[in-house]
Amino acid sequence: MLINNDATPLPWFKALADETRLRLVRVLSRHELSVGEITSVLGMGQSRVSRHLAILVGCGLLVSRREGAWTFYSATTTGREAAFLGCLTPFLDAAGPDSDLTAVDAVLRERRLETRRFFNDIASDWATLRREVLGEVDPAALVREVMPAGVGAAADLGCGPGDLLPVLAERATTVIGVDSSPSMLALAERRSLGLPVSVRMGELEHLPMADGEADFAVICLTLHHLPDPAAALTEARRVLSPTGRLVVIDFTPHEDEAMRRRFGDRWLGFSREKLVEWLDRAGFTLDIWSTHPVNKGLVAARAVAVPRQHPSQGDTHER
Repeated sequence: MLINNDATPLPWFKALADETRLRLVRVLSRHELSVGEITSVLGMGQSRVSRHLAILVGCGLLVSRREGAWTFYSATTTGREAAFLGCLTPFLDAAGPDSDLTAVDAVLRERRLETRRFFNDIASDWATLRREVLGEVDPAALVREVMPAGVGAAADLGCGPGDLLPVLAERATTVIGVDSSPSMLALAERRSLGLPVSVRMGELEHLPMADGEADFAVICLTLHHLPDPAAALTEARRVLSPTGRLVVIDFTPHEDEAMRRRFGDRWLGFSREKLVEWLDRAGFTLDIWSTHPVNKGLVAARAVAVPRQHPSQGDTHER
């Protein structure tokens, strides 16, 4: 009777009774990867990998996410399947060769290098390109609306050419700009001459900042370029003081593949539900959510989040 029971774990055990599928679960429990990246990591053909992915998705251990022409896979994080995978966590380290994790690190490193090269190449034209998309929507105004006066230290995480650094300096004693592109940072330095601003080179997933160093932080139109936005939000929580505030401005979900080619976007926007999930995992509570139509049929969303003090604290509201 167990086999006919919908609650039986038998399909999960059957799916994992294969070396390749164990390797897939091990890798995708750590990172979300595209099909092309998975084939590169495992050193297998796409048809073979796709067959194993279909089995793991079919039994609920993996989930797929389609964005335009790309499909991404990761381990499920909800429901009974996630609880089952959680029980296996102590054993997954031995579920594949070390070369798999080395290959994943190489894939993620190449992602970051591609992003850095892209922004180095277009740094001087970035302001014009951004205006082409945003139209009349001004990120500076969206930040001013929610930034309190008398901030000690403010940080622009992914500052690009530094458009928001003078804005933050209006209400903060000191301002920190972080970006991974040397060309962008050179422009940011010139833009903030004479202001209490310092710029630092670094990745948003590994910020060159101390714990609790900032009282106010902004991530503006940057998350969709990152390999791991959730890791960036976790880092933002680390560098934000317990009474600080984080502002995230990014696009809602869309299907405009041209954004990948022209602007180097990796993600075609984020749903409110996805951002709330990541913010919650990072230790934030969503405080304010607002949406703002821009050009090309796109919509920008502004999320304002505060560090979570207690699990039940705070009610989310819209403006």
